[in-house]
Amino acid sequence: MADKSLIGRSLGVTTAEVEKGRLRFFAKAIGETDPVYTDEAAAKAAGYKSLPVPPTFLVCLSGEGRDIEAQLRIYEFDLGRILHAEQSFEYHKPAVAGDVLTFDSKIVDVYEKAGGRLQFVVNEVRVTNQDGEHIADLRCSLVQR
Repeated sequence: MADKSLIGRSLGVTTAEVEKGRLRFFAKAIGETDPVYTDEAAAKAAGYKSLPVPPTFLVCLSGEGRDIEAQLRIYEFDLGRILHAEQSFEYHKPAVAGDVLTFDSKIVDVYEKAGGRLQFVVNEVRVTNQDGEHIADLRCSLVQR
């Protein structure tokens, strides 16, 4: 069982550069048809500096440079028993191709349900860009059954 003393613990800081090719690939993979996500001229015409980051792509970038097995050891979770429980995003400013984003992750809650049979750990990630601007807050809950 993950211990409540983990609340507030940093899971580290990582950075990732937003690349145009990856944005185009991701947009295609999710079936996005709006040209602002694949055509830089369309993105600029819509007011972006470059191709904007599709909403859920930040999760892909936030995982780069992280060791998920080490993170699960901190939680005291077994990979074979976990499920993705919940995810949310709060956006403050668009991220675009060329940005270098910083992901500062920490544990914000630990709790149980079903008489202890379900154990939850909630992680929050603050995302900023190369200029220190607050881009987004990501929240993810994992459950061990």
